Amino acid sequence: MPIYIYKHPSKEKYIEVFQGMNDEHIYEHNGVKWERQYTSPEISAQKITNPWDKNAFVNETGNSKGTMGDLMDRSQELSDMRAKENGGVDPVRQKKFEDYSKLRGGLQDPLDPKRKKSFENKHIKVDLN
Repeated sequence: MPIYIYKHPSKEKYIEVFQGMNDEHIYEHNGVKWERQYTSPEISAQKITNPWDKNAFVNETGNSKGTMGDLMDRSQELSDMRAKENGGVDPVRQKKFEDYSKLRGGLQDPLDPKRKKSFENKHIKVDLN
């Protein structure tokens, strides 16, 4: 049940009362009707993780509930933070692209912005733009 806050009409005294959402929100004590106090809803904001600490990211996301999409969004936010601190280029992402290329004999990652957008040989020309 939600907690509602009431203030004494003449004294600086507050009380928290458990009431159902569908109950009438009135509190009286000894014939004195207390005034209901309205507050902002409390929200839980996600803490800011050091974008350079991969262990903090693993700990934060490992203990949280959410979808794979939430995880990917958080990863992108941290990548954007690293890029902002490093002149627009995320060195962690850049290293991932370089490692991908080394493992695959020079083939570029499909997400790499430096990837060639066309292919041409003596038989065919393909433009991927």
